[in-house]
Amino acid sequence: MNFFAATATTRSIVERTASGRAICTARRAPREEGTLKITLLSDDAVRLEPTPGEMTIEAPSTDQSYSPFHMMAGGLAYCTFSVMYAWAEHAQLDATGLTIDVSWTFADDPHRVASYDLRFHWPTLAPNRLEAAKRVAELCTVHATLRHPPTIAISGTAGAA
Repeated sequence: MNFFAATATTRSIVERTASGRAICTARRAPREEGTLKITLLSDDAVRLEPTPGEMTIEAPSTDQSYSPFHMMAGGLAYCTFSVMYAWAEHAQLDATGLTIDVSWTFADDPHRVASYDLRFHWPTLAPNRLEAAKRVAELCTVHATLRHPPTIAISGTAGAA
């Protein structure tokens, strides 16, 4: 199954900035080609996997809510998947079954995500390509953003305009 084939209506999954850094620009693939599903594995873990149909976010129970932390981890997983899938297409590798799991831990003072653990499972990848695939995963722009955090400016207004 070819999840992000280049067609007249889709662009390349990975483009490059002037510095050569990969940026995630995955476009919605035609429905018959498939899309992605994010599954909440726990309060501190998600899995991204290719599935047929619309993109979905699922939880094992109605008691589990989709938190901002799931959203951040889902973004990291989606960007990583996009970069790896584009590399697989370029290298003519079979990406069937590629899944990405992201889990995280918290720290205090201030309360924040302290670390992410990103693991991919690629059943059709030849063992001699594993280290190259890990290097490709690091090209994800979300990964680079987390390693080199941006400045965040906060402003606001109050009362009547």
